[in-house]
Amino acid sequence: MTTSEDVLTIDPVAMNVVNRIAYGTVLQGDVSFEGGVLVQGQLGGEVHVKGRVIVWQGGLLKGRVRVFGDMYIFGQLGEPGAGPDGTQVECMGTLYLANTGVSTASVTARHLMMYEGADLQGPFMTLRPGKSLPVLGERIPSAQAAPPQWSGVPTGNI
Repeated sequence: MTTSEDVLTIDPVAMNVVNRIAYGTVLQGDVSFEGGVLVQGQLGGEVHVKGRVIVWQGGLLKGRVRVFGDMYIFGQLGEPGAGPDGTQVECMGTLYLANTGVSTASVTARHLMMYEGADLQGPFMTLRPGKSLPVLGERIPSAQAAPPQWSGVPTGNI
């Protein structure tokens, strides 16, 4: 009996992955990326990515992370053995957790795609269309409009 396997193809050029944290590199702090980023080393802190994120086998992404695109996890999302409060992730696209991927993070994403063998240890919550969670401590302006005021002068057709 043969079974079909899901295949996850990564093409950094087509995916506009223009930034790279190489093996052996540790980048920690408040960082922003225009375009996607390939994490082969370690990336942590307040991380904002306007593009896709690929965490390769052996790579580690931790901290408070907001991604305006899809995430592909082949390595580690969150510190190994850490609780869900250690790493918080908001992904505006789909989070793909490959068979080699491990997530200890607290993750919010539009969609989750897990492959056989993937290890999701932390909580996952679906991000509903039109909503964004302030996981990075950002203030979201109130959407409530002020109630209409009556001026004392009637208007309209009588």
